[in-house]
Amino acid sequence: MHISYEKLWHVLINRHMTREMLRKECKISSNTIAKLGKGQNVTTDVILRICVYLDCNLEDIMEIVKD
Repeated sequence: MHISYEKLWHVLINRHMTREMLRKECKISSNTIAKLGKGQNVTTDVILRICVYLDCNLEDIMEIVKD
């Protein structure tokens, strides 16, 4: 199993936001954005900042995918 952030990218598209805008607004590094893009692990602090900024829940931006 792995975590997918595809839902996050759909939320950004629906809100007419870029990954760079998210990075700046949430004060996260470009490395972390790259990790999200590759479906790699990021800290819960980063996930929380994204959820607070986007005013959404965890399940709105990520999901567990069975291999």
